[in-house]
Amino acid sequence: MMGRRACYRLSTADDPNGGSTGAERSPTDLFRLSELPYSVEIWDPEKSTVELVLAATVSGSIGYAAYHAATVEFPDRYIVLRRLDTVLSRWNAPAH
Repeated sequence: MMGRRACYRLSTADDPNGGSTGAERSPTDLFRLSELPYSVEIWDPEKSTVELVLAATVSGSIGYAAYHAATVEFPDRYIVLRRLDTVLSRWNAPAH
């Protein structure tokens, strides 16, 4: 099980909707984040738990772009592109 989760909203300093760049968001924002169907997960080196949800989006194409970028940035890590509970693609999958 993962520890405390945080959700960050990146914005410009003059954003009229408030929040400074990198400001931590409320648990309500975390709930909204969990409603997004596509996610990119980076797993721990043992491939036993999700270490980081790198991206969450409503768009499959944005999800795939984030997944592809993660495979380039972290080529030795186990990375999963997921739509809800369905795994769409895996990088560096565990051996069977």
